[in-house]
Amino acid sequence: MEAWEFTGTGPEPRNTFDQDAERYRRARPRYPPSLVEELGRATGAGPGVRVLEIAPGTGQLTVDLAGSGCAITAVERGPSLAAVARRELAAFPAVEVVTADFEEWRPPPEPFDAVVCATAFHWLDPAVRVTRAARALRAGGLLAVVTTHHVAGGSEDFFADVQECYERWDPATPPGLRQSPESAIVPDTAEFRGSPFLTGVTARGHAQEITYSTDAYLDVLLTYSNHRLLPGPARDGLLACVRNLLDSRYGGVVTKRYWHELITAVRVAG
Repeated sequence: MEAWEFTGTGPEPRNTFDQDAERYRRARPRYPPSLVEELGRATGAGPGVRVLEIAPGTGQLTVDLAGSGCAITAVERGPSLAAVARRELAAFPAVEVVTADFEEWRPPPEPFDAVVCATAFHWLDPAVRVTRAARALRAGGLLAVVTTHHVAGGSEDFFADVQECYERWDPATPPGLRQSPESAIVPDTAEFRGSPFLTGVTARGHAQEITYSTDAYLDVLLTYSNHRLLPGPARDGLLACVRNLLDSRYGGVVTKRYWHELITAVRVAG
């Protein structure tokens, strides 16, 4: 089931991010400099370049893009996330944050030079997301999608041991789950390659490791929809178990490895 196709009786998973926008701003990591630099080169980001960013959250990537001097229209569906993003981007007058669902938002008549979406494309309706993104681009413009994976590395023993906490408190956890190495991650580019509007699809990976204190790591966990959607007692039990494991066996420190893929494609004419 695609993430956007939530059919349960509780909150829609992608709505959970807007419930605690300040935590999202504080805890979610920025992107590695190598990815930001490659994105800047690929899009030609700079003065006079118009960028559409889909689902910027609180602006983790937007701030870096805005620093190039490009004009950005950022479309964020969560009103609380959008409000924080406006505050974080207040120093950049060429950035506009629009509160809207991208699937329903009407783009301006003039097409964009680049369309960017970071760690959010999977939340969009797969029936329309590629087509709507491509149609917002000028011929020769660039679509850039960042995907983020949690991969093996960093404090590997901790991530093996912590599965006991998940298996106890989250019944959806597969037994013996382990993180895959980044070498096993296959870029998912089929829908971009299959679009009649796009050509020149490429994918490049960028790794980063971030070291967290116990409190900072729990903050990150509370920005993930699957953690936020756990029933209160199960979520509290899981977090307490993770805290105890970190503090008692790992000195209150954990290093997490992320693998970010930058997938790009060029808009064809017509």
